[in-house]
Formats: sequence, C-alpha cells, structure tokens
Amino acid sequence: MTGEITTGTIVPDTRLRRAADLAVAVTALVVLLPLLVVIALAIKLTSRGPAVYRQRRVGRDGRPFLIWKFRTMVANAERIGPAVSGSADPRITRVGRWLRATRLDELPQLVNLLRGDMTLIGPRPEVERFLRYYTPAERRLLTVRPGIIGPGALLFAAAQSQELTHAADPEAHYVAHHLHPKLALDLAYLARRGPRADLALLARTVRIVLSR
Repeated sequence: MTGEITTGTIVPDTRLRRAADLAVAVTALVVLLPLLVVIALAIKLTSRGPAVYRQRRVGRDGRPFLIWKFRTMVANAERIGPAVSGSADPRITRVGRWLRATRLDELPQLVNLLRGDMTLIGPRPEVERFLRYYTPAERRLLTVRPGIIGPGALLFAAAQSQELTHAADPEAHYVAHHLHPKLALDLAYLARRGPRADLALLARTVRIVLSR
C-alpha cells in the first residue's frame, strides 16, 4: 500500500500564514527562553556533545536546510545507526527520552520558523535519502513549507516509535509501513488546511503531549 493520492488540490502558503508564523516564533522564543536555557543545560550536563543538533532536511521546492532540534541522542549518533529510530534505541540519552516523549526536543525549530525555513503546521520535512521513495503525487508536498507540527507525523508518532523499536531494519520498515500512509495524511490536510484544521491539529498536539 502506498497511500498515493492522485487528485485534489493543495492550499498554498500565504502571506497571512507567514505573518502568523513570525508572530508565533517571536512570542514563543521570548516567553520560552528560560525553558530553552534549562533544557540546553540539562543536555550539556548529562551527556557529551552540543545541546542543539542540526540535521539536513528537504524544504519547500526541494531546497535543503538545516533543521534545529535539542539533541536527544549521543553525539555522532547518525554515524552509528539508522536515520529513523524507535523509543528503545540505545543511542537515546536519559534526558533525550523525556524530551522526545514531551516533544520539547522540537522547540529549537522556532528558529527555523523565524527564518522562514518552516511553517507552524505542515508536512514534516524529510531526510533527503527518503525522497527517492516519494511518488509523483507525494512530491507535491514539496510545494509548501514543511511544518513543525506535521499531521501525518503526529498521528503516526506513537505507533511508529513502537514498531521501529522491534524492526530488524528500521529504515526499510519505515519506508514499507509508515512513509506513504503518513504522506497521504499530509496531502489530505493540505487539501483542506486553514484556521479550523490548524486549530484542530494544535488541540490534538496538546492532548498528546499532556497524555505523555
């Protein structure tokens, strides 16, 4: 099953959405600055390596950019394991496990939001190596800015984490079982995105974070 969608339109990025992103980014960075500092210190004090991890992802129109995250794995984890991982991956640090569960590791992406690399809600930016598995219909996702909160990634996060933990080849399992259904959800969202759809996803994100 590829989950391919061949029909339907995509609601494009707008100036209003960009203005909202800027307002959210500036406000959140100011309000959350103490929390960001505390998290960065916790990471530095409990494991070797930088507090912030930057990874190459693919953005709008296929242009690569560096996504910012709080580091949740040991330093140089990408050299000793797959690009996708489950919750029991031994590379995940003690603080990193908590950050992933609460999704606080995503907070540095407010910088990407400020820079215009990302929007608040949209399809999650993909690691470059997985683009070769996209169908022509799925490549339409690259016509908009990727999001901090991704509809497909949000709904698949828990199941994906559990399954990848037990997969013999996490990357192959991700491509075979998670990639295309996730992208189908992203395409469905982009066909109807607007204030109502965005608020619904924000509310769902809050519920998921609080439940953890």
